Amino acid sequence: MKKLKEAGLFRGALVPVSGSLAQRYNDCLAMLGVSPTSLTNFAIDAMGWSPEIAIEKGDNYYLNMGEANTNAIIISPEQRYKPVQMPSHSFDRDLMEAVFTANVRTIRDITKDAAICVHIDQKIDAFYDPFDLLRYDTITVTFDLLDQLDEKQAAQNELITEFQKGNNFINRELHKKLITSAKTFGDLRHRKLAIDPMQLKVSSFYTRAFGGVFVLKDFITDIMIFEDKAVYDKAIADTGHDVTLFHKDHDELMDTLTSHLVIDGDLKKASKSKRFDRIKKHRFVKASSETTHPYTEILDSHFLFKKYVTQLDIDIQKQLNGVELFFQKSIINKEIKQEEYIDTVYYKALHQPHSSLEEEQADLIWKLLIKIQPNDPLHLYWYDKAQFYEAYTTWPETYKDWVIQLIQEENS
Repeated sequence: MKKLKEAGLFRGALVPVSGSLAQRYNDCLAMLGVSPTSLTNFAIDAMGWSPEIAIEKGDNYYLNMGEANTNAIIISPEQRYKPVQMPSHSFDRDLMEAVFTANVRTIRDITKDAAICVHIDQKIDAFYDPFDLLRYDTITVTFDLLDQLDEKQAAQNELITEFQKGNNFINRELHKKLITSAKTFGDLRHRKLAIDPMQLKVSSFYTRAFGGVFVLKDFITDIMIFEDKAVYDKAIADTGHDVTLFHKDHDELMDTLTSHLVIDGDLKKASKSKRFDRIKKHRFVKASSETTHPYTEILDSHFLFKKYVTQLDIDIQKQLNGVELFFQKSIINKEIKQEEYIDTVYYKALHQPHSSLEEEQADLIWKLLIKIQPNDPLHLYWYDKAQFYEAYTTWPETYKDWVIQLIQEENS
């Protein structure tokens, strides 16, 4: 991972935490019922999740209270616009942005000397079967302040109000209470410290619960798509719910998503895209073994790439070149069958979200498509970083270099 770290693509763009901020963070962990970290220096993302603490605890989801309800910690306004490195749901990043947008001044005031515990509550205590996910409708976001600073502000304001009544300005006991409050918490009179609960509507989404499930509710019928085959097999035995169920590897899934206007299968248009070029080169790297030239040279040279492809087994060549071959031959012979040239990998990988989808919906469908066929390294990084990091460790060194350069160019 060293190369990714140096390129700022692995656990980069996080907020460094040390000193008093680290102590506040531990205090928030205590509020959540989580044991403190022994680390004095670490970094956090938009939700307050730390990769270093996750490694220390051996738990990537140490902030969560089960799979149904998640938590976040805000100790700095700098967390805004940071990524969410280990989301439990596809909407986690948008949810945190909504929190920061609605409370930007309040968060700035509170984090001067305190912190905020954010509770993301679906009003479901725990998930017992996957169909509980269909009950996702409205998320309630509530906030607890470290040291109950909002309550301390209310108490200080009451003291001030009492002090201003009649001759109370000469009341020594009242003087002492005011001074003690001011020394302990500072002047809280003009600070915004109250954050009202927020409610956010949820429609289609992805959750890591039950091994990973996509719940699509914005389309013709409700659809649930499972990553885990065993969970799918158990769910399909339950006929009491009006929802269409698929495992992500089912071939019928693509046809259903197309007919529901969820995805678009214009393979001819896709074959002229940069995405197709990336997928083809990724498949070539997986199929090739020893090469004289580094992949950074092969994949950026039309002639070298063609040379190495022709050295592969003839059946692999047909697979890699199947899309171009089909559209070339279909000009002459309209009767040829697509499946004789374009294999399942290309067929699934070259679909894209339907053009009618809104940006948030399209991002969710891109995430689904990369789960179905993880053969585009750029989209794998954008939409499924956990899977990207796992796959990255298996790639040849010079291919890692090529992918890093690709991501940096596309991110710029």
